[in-house]
Amino acid sequence: MREFVQSFFKKKYSYNSVAIVIALYYALVFNFPVLFRIKEILGGLESYSLLFLISVPFFFFFVLSFLFNLLSWPYITKAVFIFLIVTSSVVLYGTVNYGVYFDSGMVENVAETNLIESTSYISFYSIAWIFLIGIIPSIILFKTKLTVGDRLIKFIFSKLLILSFSLIGVLIIAFFCYKDYSSVGRNNAYLVKMIIPTQYINSGFKYVNENYLSRPGAYKEIGLDAYIKDKEKDVKPTLFVFMLGETARAENFEVLGYSRPTNPFTKKYDLIPFKNVSSCGTATAVSVPCMFSQLQKDDYSKSRANSQDNLLDIMKRAGVSLLWLENDGGDKGVARNIENIEVDHDVVDDQCNGSTCYDMELLNELEKHIDKNMDGDQFAVLHLIGSHGPTYYQRYPKEMTFFQPVCDRSDIENCSSEQIVNTYDNTIRYTDYVLSETIKKLKSYEHRYNVALFFISDHGESLGESGLYLHGTPYKFAPEQQTHVPMLAWFSEGFFEKKGIDMQCLRKKAENGQFSQDNIFDSMLGIMDIQTEARDPKRDLFSTCR
Repeated sequence: MREFVQSFFKKKYSYNSVAIVIALYYALVFNFPVLFRIKEILGGLESYSLLFLISVPFFFFFVLSFLFNLLSWPYITKAVFIFLIVTSSVVLYGTVNYGVYFDSGMVENVAETNLIESTSYISFYSIAWIFLIGIIPSIILFKTKLTVGDRLIKFIFSKLLILSFSLIGVLIIAFFCYKDYSSVGRNNAYLVKMIIPTQYINSGFKYVNENYLSRPGAYKEIGLDAYIKDKEKDVKPTLFVFMLGETARAENFEVLGYSRPTNPFTKKYDLIPFKNVSSCGTATAVSVPCMFSQLQKDDYSKSRANSQDNLLDIMKRAGVSLLWLENDGGDKGVARNIENIEVDHDVVDDQCNGSTCYDMELLNELEKHIDKNMDGDQFAVLHLIGSHGPTYYQRYPKEMTFFQPVCDRSDIENCSSEQIVNTYDNTIRYTDYVLSETIKKLKSYEHRYNVALFFISDHGESLGESGLYLHGTPYKFAPEQQTHVPMLAWFSEGFFEKKGIDMQCLRKKAENGQFSQDNIFDSMLGIMDIQTEARDPKRDLFSTCR
């Protein structure tokens, strides 16, 4: 064996031959999930073409052989393919173990993930996976001696021959199986998003182009006419806490019909649950800036949102005292013009472990802000880490563990379904505790303010249903678990009276209405009595009950 290895690395191999071998590796290993999924799709049909099934791996091989031979030239081959192989091993890990698709949204999500979030995905299993599938092949490629051969013209001729052969192979398959490829592709469009490396490379270029190469449009100020209606008549100012949840799905909220006791702490406060609420995206990087912008889901783009005022900018212009308290992965540019305080994760105490903090830590900062700003209306956003995975077990103190057994590891795909759901439900239960403590804190300020609390999650989460874990699935293909989010409201009696809200009307509307994060912009302006032409009363979920 040792002699074989030594002999292998002593020989010189053609750049073209190596490109063919790498294409074969990609066709059979990196794209195995696509091949397997196509086989599953065909297996569910009454009949299918055996020729089509057999042709699929050959089709992948011919296409990749064509592309990779275009990239296999002296001086760049090793650098290009080592980069591709290592990154592809990471993408394959996410695809196989979590069922994620690396489209432009997922690339954006990964690019905006901070170091603490990134490390939560590291486990012995993930390291071993990437080492075996990505690092070892890269080392072999790095140590392999490559050559163009005796004559450059012969090397180029050989390359042209391989390119021609690959193209002919694709055309032959297309001639005999075009209808099958067209039918399967049209009815299962998500398959394209699983192809490695073309999908994530294309998505990466899109992300770079949109965020770094494209010139931003002219900045648009909106809500220039904003003011607080009847401000001089207020006896008490408003203190409104907007709690922005992370990865909480409506399906696991007891108050929304879940069979398990995940909301025991807020029961005494009689919250108003909005039963049918959909998110703007399936990732924080999309949902957060989307819900705070005037843009609707179908019109939203990051570049457009960054090029105009958002909800908080208009509130600031109207004279509301604003605060953003951060305990998650950042405000995604939403709080760029207001006071923004991030929880100190380096602290080690009963709430923080030196890298992450429990959400109760947000209340300490909130109290400081309230006491510092005694006059005028206040609007505070608390960005929770909530149910952020895959390390669900790190989102709540051990003494708050209720459902057992739990999954106390980051590679959740190696835990049982029961363990994953138990651990996730513990995070929902802890979030409920944080909500109840926040309401309790707000009630202590009722002698100074008319107080209110509003909670909504950025997106949901998959816990293994249909082989999917976590979130970030392209919205078009995302399951309801990732798009159906909880939305809850609690208003003090003074707040109800001041705002003239008909509680019975609002509860009925919350029970039967259809809502989305598109309602947030207009509803928050309305409930804070901010008058502006930028607000659309039709999208204000409170307006018909006032």
